[in-house]
Amino acid sequence: QVQLEESGGGVVQAGDSLRLSCVERGRSLDRPGMGWYRQVPGQAREFVAGVAWHGHGARYLDSVQGRFTISKIDNENMVILQMNDLKVEDTGVYYCVAGATAADVRFNRSLTWGQGTQVTVSS
Repeated sequence: QVQLEESGGGVVQAGDSLRLSCVERGRSLDRPGMGWYRQVPGQAREFVAGVAWHGHGARYLDSVQGRFTISKIDNENMVILQMNDLKVEDTGVYYCVAGATAADVRFNRSLTWGQGTQVTVSS
């Protein structure tokens, strides 16, 4: 029943910033784990960032650590992925995900997936 609505993808230059947003609709409080994955055609989906709705701290893919920040806007059931200093290798389809726990998000267990939003970074 949970549905995820993403926005914010686009085409940017390397070094630029981009802000992705995701709204969780339908019993969102039952699935407090939220996060982001990305995928390049021909490759497996890759965990990017994750956090628990009521938790503290977040986990990140090593290659985005220090550049990406995941955050929540509680009164809007929204999760933000702020991406700074984008690199060409950050290009991919980014998916908002929701799970029962932050650990489920981290390990891709029974997740609900958004439709994906394309992020393209050019040099």
